[in-house]
Amino acid sequence: MKTLYAPWREPYVVDIAHDKRKEVVDENNCLFCETLKADNDEETQILGRYAHNFIIMNKFPYNAGHILVLPYKHTELLHELDYATTTEMMELAKQASIIIQGELKNEGTNIGINIGRAAGAGIPAHVHLHVLPRWRGDTNFLPVLADVKLVSADMERMYHTFLPYFKKLEANQ
Repeated sequence: MKTLYAPWREPYVVDIAHDKRKEVVDENNCLFCETLKADNDEETQILGRYAHNFIIMNKFPYNAGHILVLPYKHTELLHELDYATTTEMMELAKQASIIIQGELKNEGTNIGINIGRAAGAGIPAHVHLHVLPRWRGDTNFLPVLADVKLVSADMERMYHTFLPYFKKLEANQ
């Protein structure tokens, strides 16, 4: 692979593009913060509330069982979270992957954080960690050809399946 350097684009990337990327979204108009304030965990599908983070089912899952671990603190940047929050976030991701694998028997798991829209964050204003079960062959042509993603599970049933496990984690805090 060849690399093409274009230093003349640096002013655009640093100045102009930076201004275009900025989104003014604070905790008063953030989907995740509003969900947390709703105080109806079953309706919003919040699986657990912990010391620094909460866990929620992804409303737009890539696969069945896709969950999110979110800090209570509204920030778009991981480095703005304190040590206790990021440590708990990783521990919750670890426990979530164990719970999901135990219930769904997935063959693999993606755990990741997309920081910024360019990195794939659908909601870049509030950093969040994805725990995503994977199976061989779970990708196909439907998203490319038909702009359709098939999720072969009832997310409501899945919420109720996972809930006791996450409540047990909550109680053990």
